[in-house]
Amino acid sequence: MSRYTITVTRTASHRADPDAIIGYDRPLQTFFLQAFPDAGGEDLELWLGTDLREFETLSQLRAAALARGFDFIPLASGTLHKLLEDHAREAHHVVNDTIIQDLLERTSAR
Repeated sequence: MSRYTITVTRTASHRADPDAIIGYDRPLQTFFLQAFPDAGGEDLELWLGTDLREFETLSQLRAAALARGFDFIPLASGTLHKLLEDHAREAHHVVNDTIIQDLLERTSAR
């Protein structure tokens, strides 16, 4: 299982969690995202990727985060490459991901 610290932002309020975790869970064959723990640090407001093959691509994970009012883009290119390498190395079957093209289009639109 890989784990990387990133920033997740609430899209409506722009409040950020700079200690959010993104990674790839090999046994579940899914990307996951954890953010916004409660004051006690026991419950998470956002926890995606807990089921088998729930998010086989980062694009699917981002779409689910956006649907819940959160975003993890911009994502540092080093972290993005590590996640894609983790997936390529650990996935039982590799699924094509459009996240790099999505990021390029978003960057060029600015």
